[in-house]
Amino acid sequence: MGLGMRAKKIISVREQIADALRSDIISGDLAPNTKLNEHQLAERFGVSRGPVRDVILKLTKEGLLISKDNVGSSVNSPLTPDMQKLSIALRKKIEEFAAKQLIETVTDQELDHLDSLIAKMEELFEAGEFTELTKTDIAFHQYYVELGGGDSLLNIWYPIVIRMRMNYHRIKNADKLVDEHTDIVNAFRARDYKAAVEAIRKNIK
Repeated sequence: MGLGMRAKKIISVREQIADALRSDIISGDLAPNTKLNEHQLAERFGVSRGPVRDVILKLTKEGLLISKDNVGSSVNSPLTPDMQKLSIALRKKIEEFAAKQLIETVTDQELDHLDSLIAKMEELFEAGEFTELTKTDIAFHQYYVELGGGDSLLNIWYPIVIRMRMNYHRIKNADKLVDEHTDIVNAFRARDYKAAVEAIRKNIK
């Protein structure tokens, strides 16, 4: 799918609801172990309970929610330190694999899109929009993981990353944020896989 098609993609109601709930979980507005009420969510979003159920199922597959028979759905707990460590190691491996696949084929247009996401991150940091900043950071990495391995790789990567973000610590330094992501793009631009791996490892922690 080309960048032009991406820009014109219409976001479905279900995806809008999923995005809003992800934001609430990442920001901590929906705390761990909070029970979700389908009726209240349907009223909040002005939809029937069907789309809400679909979204709950989607976020359960992503690892943000836990659903149990006769109990309903609730917000998952953050990863334990050991699981966080394992997730970081897995994420690095996946992103290094993606980098290897795309390093010779990435286009100027695709690199420009990554640059635009870095610029957006900088703006969001300055505005204090930390939840949107987190989501844009995810979008940056998601873009090149998809470029390098398509849906197959993305489907392995995404649940790891979104769950890691429940342990997210607020970014304190905009320059570091920009520099670390710029180093990744510059390595792609130079077709330098070794530098890309170094930059990815430095950024993911």
